[in-house]
Amino acid sequence: MGGNLGDVARRLQEALRGLAALPGTQVEAVSSLYRTRPVESSGPDYLNAVAVLQSSLGPRELLHALLALELTHDRERPYQNAPRTLDLDLLWYGACHCDTPTLTLPHPRMMQRAFVLVPLAEVLKSLKGDVMPALPDATAVAALAQAQGIEAAGVLDLR
Repeated sequence: MGGNLGDVARRLQEALRGLAALPGTQVEAVSSLYRTRPVESSGPDYLNAVAVLQSSLGPRELLHALLALELTHDRERPYQNAPRTLDLDLLWYGACHCDTPTLTLPHPRMMQRAFVLVPLAEVLKSLKGDVMPALPDATAVAALAQAQGIEAAGVLDLR
């Protein structure tokens, strides 16, 4: 989850509450906030975080719920990778692999983006599960984080 327009920290906090309110869905873990220079985008720096959900919604249903939540936060898509008020990506859905025009799982670029890998590695440390995404080693993540200019920027919670 992320954004780079408006009061992004507030929007991410509200989006987290929105995720927790989805039918059959619980927020299991939330990373810290991270500030990152735009990657394949423009505009101000982004704030990003990762939330781990447990949901009875299927991957397509969950994606539609995420897109609807973005719209409640004034998300516009004037062109690819435009600056945004809120971006909610579905990165991974257990053992599900999917490649359709509207959904690819696991997310095809998540292993190339420090703004995904750093918060994802943070939350995975606190979770146990049978099917967890395999991440690059810590040295590779640190090098990517340095190259992409990521830094800690605060915390989110469900209050």
